[in-house]
Amino acid sequence: MPKRLTLEPHLSCEELEERYRQAKEGIERSQYQILWLLAKDKRTAEVREVTGYSLRWIRVIANRYNRKGEASVGDGRQHNCGAEPLLDEVQQAQLLQAIATPTTENGLWNGRKVADWMSRVLERPVSPQRGWEYLKQMEFRLRVPRPEHQQQDPQEQEAWKKNCPCE
Repeated sequence: MPKRLTLEPHLSCEELEERYRQAKEGIERSQYQILWLLAKDKRTAEVREVTGYSLRWIRVIANRYNRKGEASVGDGRQHNCGAEPLLDEVQQAQLLQAIATPTTENGLWNGRKVADWMSRVLERPVSPQRGWEYLKQMEFRLRVPRPEHQQQDPQEQEAWKKNCPCE
């Protein structure tokens, strides 16, 4: 017979039930329910049937509660600020100045060229996607006119524009 999960006595069974019933957030409520059921000596299979959580995740929640207590309950994603930006404020200002000037190569600034610039500044490789994201963040737009058809007669083009059915 498998060993039952035991909980450290951070909160009593009654306190866990009370927290479960008063929880406003869905994740917090589900986790308190799991802990309350485990504190009532329910087996993990029974807890799984009631809550819909997997056995592995029930063990993770119980082990986290045993280690950290009540602070481990709830959704911790709001405390995750994400990764630090690649470029600090000074480097972003330098990039903005660089974008304002024409590139040394032919053409305009694009994600690949910005990524190459960032690679030189950061002294590590940067993907073109990251360069494009910085271009979008700086609200940079490519303003390149669409090419005209070279083999068409200009007078026919003007006549078509005047009689265009699209308007």
